[in-house]
Amino acid sequence: MKIIIVGAGQVGGTLAENLVGENNEICIVDIDSEKLRELQDKMDLKVVIGQGCHPDVLREAGGEDADMVIAVTNDDATNMITCQICSSLFNTPKKIARIRSTQILKYAEQLFHKKHIPVDHIIAPEQLVTRDIARLIDYPGALQVLEFASGKVSLVAVKAYYGGLLVGHALSALKDHIPNVDTRVAAIYRNGKPIRPLGTTVIEADDEVFFIAASIHIRAVMNELQKLEPAYKRIMIAGGGNIGAGLARILEKNHQVKLIERSQKRAEQLTSELNNTLVFVGDSSDQELLTEENIDQFDLFIAVTNDDEANIMSSLLAKRLGVRKTMVLIQRAAYIDLVHGSTIDIAISPQQATISALLTHVRRGAIDNVYSLRGGAAEAIEIVAKGDEKSSKVVGRAIKNIKLPPGVTIGAIVRGSEVLIAHSNTLIHEEDHVILFLVNKRYIYDIEKLFQVSAIYF
Repeated sequence: MKIIIVGAGQVGGTLAENLVGENNEICIVDIDSEKLRELQDKMDLKVVIGQGCHPDVLREAGGEDADMVIAVTNDDATNMITCQICSSLFNTPKKIARIRSTQILKYAEQLFHKKHIPVDHIIAPEQLVTRDIARLIDYPGALQVLEFASGKVSLVAVKAYYGGLLVGHALSALKDHIPNVDTRVAAIYRNGKPIRPLGTTVIEADDEVFFIAASIHIRAVMNELQKLEPAYKRIMIAGGGNIGAGLARILEKNHQVKLIERSQKRAEQLTSELNNTLVFVGDSSDQELLTEENIDQFDLFIAVTNDDEANIMSSLLAKRLGVRKTMVLIQRAAYIDLVHGSTIDIAISPQQATISALLTHVRRGAIDNVYSLRGGAAEAIEIVAKGDEKSSKVVGRAIKNIKLPPGVTIGAIVRGSEVLIAHSNTLIHEEDHVILFLVNKRYIYDIEKLFQVSAIYF
């Protein structure tokens, strides 16, 4: 596939890194020659220096025969115009734009279609991050919560703790502990390295366990791996930007919410927009302010300002002052690794959320969802089985008879409204939504090929 990426920032660079080597021809466009040189030194790709919304620049990038353009600059207007030019001049089949402005997003249905602004798919990072944080709040103790098949099934990452009912026992004991709940462990990471989950595998404390189950059973399974945490009731949010404001709107219906915003003008605006959120002006890393606001009585502190350092420091301070849990928004990948293992409980990467959404539209085949995991090394995907027993390598076959690449696990199958946890004898039917976990994402091409429909396959 020939793909033009406009924007060589963190998202554009990470996306290129994900796609290079997957039988894709990548060209990345940016005005920053130094960034492009760095990317070209690291990866086998073409670079073009120039404005991504200029026709001649896009032509030089290969616009005349590109299969897809992905515009992820920091400027919404540039991203929209890039897609418009690729449609008008080159008839590019698929056009994706990152849009951050809430003022544009609220008119998305009227604006984004062929007759007006020809963007096929919109990626809204702030909305994606808000959704991800809201899911984590619904499941206290979870490190990640990934939904598939319109929320019918979830893949959840948790840390196994001493005292968990399954800790020290083999995975085969899970069925005895919760006989009325069907679940499957898709992957285990021990000391940062993946372990193939077998029935004889013993869960150890501090293991990071990814399990899949019908969403209604998530809490029951979590209880086997760690002491089930009480629901979050009192929540403090640092940062009144799009993410902080969006979270407050969602949470204020069922939680006690306080929001700290540095700007007086923005705080006044939020006060008028929010109904049951207490908004006050201040610095979230001010110890005296946090103490006065009784941070030690809060269940959760969420730092979502635009400043990584401020988010990290305010969260460390809040934890030291007695808040139960902290969640931190971090832009820089190096900082995520830095806080891993610290007193910060959960680090949230907007880049990973954006990359996951982009990969959903980039992957070949009938793929409905893609989640990039563990810094892009692993992936979880939802793919729809197409064809019949003659044209498909998976339809009509039991899972035990499907030759999966190394480290790939089929976790669940959604058939209509029914959730089937995958076992060796489970048959895959046409139109099943198959949920897979890839310990190593380099096998994604093999999965795409496995699910391809071929008229000559026997």
